[in-house]
Amino acid sequence: MNKRNSLLFVVACTVCMTVGAQQKEYPQREQMRPGMSEYWTPQPKVVIPGDIHTQTAPSDAIVLFDGKNLDAWESTKGGAAQWTVRDDAFTVNKKAGDIQTKQKFDSYQLHIEWLIPEGIIGSSQARGNSGIFMQGMYEVQVLDCYENETYVNGQTGSIYKQTPPLANAMRKPGEWNVYDIIYSAPIFKEDGTYRVPPTITVIHNGVVLQNHTTILGTTEYIGFPQVTPHGAGSIVLQSHGDPSAPISFRNVWLREL
Repeated sequence: MNKRNSLLFVVACTVCMTVGAQQKEYPQREQMRPGMSEYWTPQPKVVIPGDIHTQTAPSDAIVLFDGKNLDAWESTKGGAAQWTVRDDAFTVNKKAGDIQTKQKFDSYQLHIEWLIPEGIIGSSQARGNSGIFMQGMYEVQVLDCYENETYVNGQTGSIYKQTPPLANAMRKPGEWNVYDIIYSAPIFKEDGTYRVPPTITVIHNGVVLQNHTTILGTTEYIGFPQVTPHGAGSIVLQSHGDPSAPISFRNVWLREL
């Protein structure tokens, strides 16, 4: 075959292949319908929300204080919780020390209300100081920061000595404050380090102070965070040694997540 015929042969083959490729057709993608991206099961459980006027908890909540007694709590030193219950609230007994829930928890949604007494005196950390410890290890600061400045990673709503709050949403002394906290417990590796660190969201009086904040470790007063392997833990309320008047709590409930 001479060069001219060879060239014609190649061109003919190319044309045949092109025509064959053009003639081959594939099925068209099926047209989307609304129902193709919908699923119906499993349906979420029905939860009856609490009533803000009567301070009732959601229907699936574990009530940790209902205004009557501290049966759900105990002293961290052992024995019954010795804080004072009166007028549907309970007040810190500084001589009795910290209290903790008898039940231990992992991840949860926590609702707790707290009151700085009217006429409180003191400044910086010595003014209505307390704290709420997730699993007994990670503190969300409670403090009167209404017209009272302190170090920012120790003010109201901070992850103590770690992360400052995004805002100062304090109500003045004599008015109740509300914390809504969403806490995710850590997962540990075999070597004791975090596989998944704990995270927390804190809403104070309707204002976000911590937005899915990573907790770096234990909230130390002196020193830096430590990573200590643990399982489920109690919620601890702090009886701080500052000389100011003690604060009060009420309407405490928790939903396990």
